[in-house]
Amino acid sequence: MIGMWIQFALFLAVTGYGVYLFYRAVYHRYLYLKLGRPAKLPEQAPGRMKEFLAQVFGQTKLLKDVKSGIMHIVIFYGFVILQLGALDLIIKGLTGGGHLPIPGYDLFSLVQEITVALILIAMGYAAYRRYGEKLARLKRGLKPSIVVFFIFGLMLSVVLSLAFERVWLGMEPSGYAPISSLLAAAMGGLSEPAAHVLFLISWWAHLVILLAFLVYVPQSKHFHIITAPVNIYLRRQEPAGRLAKLDLEDEEAESFGVGRIEEFTQKQMLDFYACVECGRCTNVCPAASTGKALSPMHLIVKLRDHLIDKGAAVTGRSPWVPAFAFGAPDPGKAHLFEPRSLDHGPSLLDLAGGAGKQEVAAAAEASAGVPWADPGRSITDIRPTLAWQKAGWTVQERKPEEVQLIGEVMTEDEIWACTTCRNCEDQCPVGNEHVDKIIDLRRHLVLMEGSMPHEGQRAMQNIERQGNPWGISRSDRVKWTGDVEGVSVPTVKENPDFELLFFVGSMGSYDLRSRKISRAVARLLRESGISFAILGNEERNSGDTPRRLGNEMLFQQLCQENIETFQRYGVKRIVTACPHTFNTLKNEYPDFGLEGVEVLHHTQLFAELLKDGRLNPVHEVRERITYHDSCYLGRYNNVYDEPRDVLRAIPGVELVEMERSRENGMCCGAGGGLMWMEETSGKRVNLARTEQALEVNPTLISSACPYCLTMLEDGTKLKEVDEQVKARDIAEILEQAVFGPAASAGRPEGAAS
Repeated sequence: MIGMWIQFALFLAVTGYGVYLFYRAVYHRYLYLKLGRPAKLPEQAPGRMKEFLAQVFGQTKLLKDVKSGIMHIVIFYGFVILQLGALDLIIKGLTGGGHLPIPGYDLFSLVQEITVALILIAMGYAAYRRYGEKLARLKRGLKPSIVVFFIFGLMLSVVLSLAFERVWLGMEPSGYAPISSLLAAAMGGLSEPAAHVLFLISWWAHLVILLAFLVYVPQSKHFHIITAPVNIYLRRQEPAGRLAKLDLEDEEAESFGVGRIEEFTQKQMLDFYACVECGRCTNVCPAASTGKALSPMHLIVKLRDHLIDKGAAVTGRSPWVPAFAFGAPDPGKAHLFEPRSLDHGPSLLDLAGGAGKQEVAAAAEASAGVPWADPGRSITDIRPTLAWQKAGWTVQERKPEEVQLIGEVMTEDEIWACTTCRNCEDQCPVGNEHVDKIIDLRRHLVLMEGSMPHEGQRAMQNIERQGNPWGISRSDRVKWTGDVEGVSVPTVKENPDFELLFFVGSMGSYDLRSRKISRAVARLLRESGISFAILGNEERNSGDTPRRLGNEMLFQQLCQENIETFQRYGVKRIVTACPHTFNTLKNEYPDFGLEGVEVLHHTQLFAELLKDGRLNPVHEVRERITYHDSCYLGRYNNVYDEPRDVLRAIPGVELVEMERSRENGMCCGAGGGLMWMEETSGKRVNLARTEQALEVNPTLISSACPYCLTMLEDGTKLKEVDEQVKARDIAEILEQAVFGPAASAGRPEGAAS
């Protein structure tokens, strides 16, 4: 009896100490998070709870990778079930063989043992994926593998405790306890006292491992177990990717954008803690996949490390408890990125200099050469970027509060490499948002430091002066209408009773190739009988490019000018052929006063007109077509079916899907303002995307975005297949089906310059 009381006292002391350490680790990180700007809690919008339950308990995001998703579901629900088993085991140790008063206890025992076996199998598969398959996105080494040892230790301590219990208490073998009965049978020569001692050893091992895991969780990537559900629940319900409005007239604002870690919001900082370092974001990132500096996973991890470094220095509270296990904190050291060369050219070895070159060379050797120099090998490869990031992220003798966020944590090469495609966010199983953080860093560079790559600066200056990125005269915006033979394209002044405003955009107005799309849209609108008009020279650039490049001031100026024009002419319905313009008008202009206006993409309108019989595609278009999903149409606005519906309505079309399509479609490389900037490292993104399209042997690559069309046509030229495989906008294909092959003849080629 005395022994039981001593064990109970020790149990309370050890458990209490473990819970206390867990509390300190969590509380200190909470203090670091409080350094950020307050974040407005989201309102209880319809569907929030449903999506929360689907992602947390249905694991829907994890199932985007089916094998990995099933593995995680087994572990997730296994641990939910084993919480009851852990409580039962604790009672057995404290009461000398008692158990939870559960109805049907034998069945509970069977479920518990099956669950232990399934978790061990799942963890074995997890280890195989990391060390057998060696998936590039998964980190290897002691730190990423500690959880494997924890879980294996927990499971083994459970089955050993149950087996020793059977020997100790003289229990008969049972089909309800197959694993422990089998192990107990193998211990046939063990005496009951010895089995009791071994039970207590296994019991204490289970408790200590469980508490050690509890303390370790908030001090590792496994903090996501706690923070991910909160992060998912607090996710934004507004349109995907909508950027936060800056109050540029705030006289008390010391800066705009994010130049210090404290300038992120607390919700953005919660993203740092929620990251599980699974690498799914980096695996689909067009920049990382083609050898650029940016890795979305490392973006979050580096910001998290910097927040912990600086938070500990500012608050005086160490992130590591207990100190003897994690090492005493050194306030004189900080994480920062050691600059390494990012040379021009496609070679993997050009991605790092110094010590990093060896790691990148190893990645190249693992790739069996330089895949980007040989189209017969991999189209994309994230390993060079991962190696470059790993080589550069170091701990150095610096005070954390002196480390510069831009330059020493995040390099400008990384910040300007993002195409804002949001594939990273779509794949993230914990609801992290990467793009808004990058845009906030760009905003600081542009608005506070006046820093932007030269090509971007030139585009901004041209938009400021002439309202378009090329700097062509404002008065030439309406000239494209001269290409539309036999079709009147009225302005709002010429047709004041218009039903629909065709917002042409800068690409559709000035780029010679994109003018063909504008021509096709105008002819189809006229054919459908819709009364439409354009703004002509009163139209301004939508502002998408300035906003994504961080020039919020220019964006807001253009936005207000366009809204005033819309209001002056009583615009109620808008159609545009550019997904970037579509997204900006539909999802971001309302923050600045645009109300009661329906915004459509031309594929949505054409799908509607075809369904209503107002357009009749009678001419066959005998082409094998693969459709490229625009990021700003698909992932930003969930428009996937309408473009395909239009293509399926055209007689003669054979529609084939690329391996990466719909939600997982790869970016063409033009988003985020990169349409106007040159790629100077790795492989061209548009070339990689074109190669993916060519894998399905199309005769025609279709798109629904002038940016995408430009990039894909350039890609076919780089691959020297432009004579065999054409690139066309859906509007052009539909125009041919409605008016016949002559519809596309005799139009000007080339692009504005």
